[in-house]
Amino acid sequence: MILIINIDGYHHQILVSGKKCTKRQLVDKYRHTKELSDEIRDLPKLFCMLHNFDEIPYDFNMKVDFVIDTDTDRIYSPSY
Repeated sequence: MILIINIDGYHHQILVSGKKCTKRQLVDKYRHTKELSDEIRDLPKLFCMLHNFDEIPYDFNMKVDFVIDTDTDRIYSPSY
């Protein structure tokens, strides 16, 4: 099953897709990536590399499973 995440921040708004995981697992993946990232601008690419996710074309209307807000470090499921 596929998971779609919107990585949203001041420097980027990117959609990525990868293997389905729980919110807890996603939080752990994000924290791990953030620890290894020197620059917040590089976080989405590093996240994809480390956790086998792929960047997909951005579509504002696409329904995502989770949003990672890199400005506040908040991870949530949007309500539609």
